[in-house]
Parts: sequence; C-alpha cells; structure tokens
Amino acid sequence: MTLYQPSHTNLSSKSHTGLERPSSRFIKRTFDLVGACFGLLLLWWVIALAWVAASMEFRRNGFFIQKRVGMNGRLFSLVKIRTMREIGGVSTTVTCANDPRITRLGRILRRTKIDELPQLCNVLIGDMSIVGPRPDIKGFADLLQGEQRLLLSVRPGITGPATLKYRREEEILNNLTDPETYNRTVIWPDKVRINVNYVKNWSFRQDLKYIWRTLVK
Repeated sequence: MTLYQPSHTNLSSKSHTGLERPSSRFIKRTFDLVGACFGLLLLWWVIALAWVAASMEFRRNGFFIQKRVGMNGRLFSLVKIRTMREIGGVSTTVTCANDPRITRLGRILRRTKIDELPQLCNVLIGDMSIVGPRPDIKGFADLLQGEQRLLLSVRPGITGPATLKYRREEEILNNLTDPETYNRTVIWPDKVRINVNYVKNWSFRQDLKYIWRTLVK
C-alpha cells in the first residue's frame, strides 16, 4: 500500500461528520458494492466498446491510469477511458473544452461521461465511492488545511455535489485567458467548500439524490 504524505501529516479533524458512525459507513459501503456490481453488469459492454475504440484510436491501451490521493492519503490507481493525446510541451493538468489534446472520440466520451465508467471497478475494490469528493492528484492535498482535511477521511467519489455544480467546468475554463489560475483560486476552493459540507452533513438520502441528478444530467 502506497501512502502519499502531504505537508500536513495529520489527516484527522475535530469536526463531526455525518460519516463518523460505523453504521453510516457500513450503509454507504454496502450501497457502493451493490451499485458498482449492478453498474458493471449493466454497462460492461459499453466500457468494453469504449476501450476497444480508444485502443484503436491511440494505438495503445485504451485505459488511462493515473495515481490519485484517496482516503487517509493512500495513493491508488484511478482508471478512465483514454480521451487525450500527449502533445510535447503541454503539461498542464487543467483541461478546457477546446483543448487540442482531446481527440474526436474523446470529446464524445467526455461529454457522455462514458470515460468515467471504469471507475466502478475502483468502487468495487474499495478505492472509491459512488458519491464523494473527486480525488485530486498529488500536490493539492498539501493545500487542505484545518476542517478541509475532512476530505481525506472519506473515499473519493465518481460524482457528488461539486462535480454536479461544475459539470461544465471545461467550458467555463475555455473562455478564460488564464484557466490554471482561475481553477486554483476560484473553482478548486469552491469545490473544497462544497465537499466539506457534503462530508459533514452526509446522509444516504443525499447520496441517492446526487446519483439521480447525475443520471438525469
């Protein structure tokens, strides 16, 4: 097991959360297992077709695997369908709607969120939850302070309140002259605030609401 140790090594917080009770965590994990199994049984062929198409387009493995920071600072391998090509000299982690790295197939997969479906496997093995804060890459965990570090006390999710609010994030960033700065100073802090509120006030009913809103949108 690989641990990513941020600058502030204490991952605990004195704040009370809706997921402190063992019964709440049991309910959430049980639902994740059932939901991931059902989703994979229903959509495995979609994932398979997307993987084949991406593999043919990129002439390499159609799965994109990236290390992300999960619960308690543990690094895990997040799996997505590959949607972007590598371009020399471009190293930004911020993606805009008209990013030249996104392929024609990639735009379809990203718009329909099919590229995210392999993360059901991450949910099944316990790296992620269906609903929760999106997992960040290494480095952003260093920016979490005080109550914000509650985000590292839960499994990251495929969808959630912040994900839904910024579902058109790439379009928002596309119209800016400095998308990286805007993401770092405006969008990311707002996501943290929304996700901290989610963790502190977690309820199973809220999770169901976020899943429904994700399916509808």
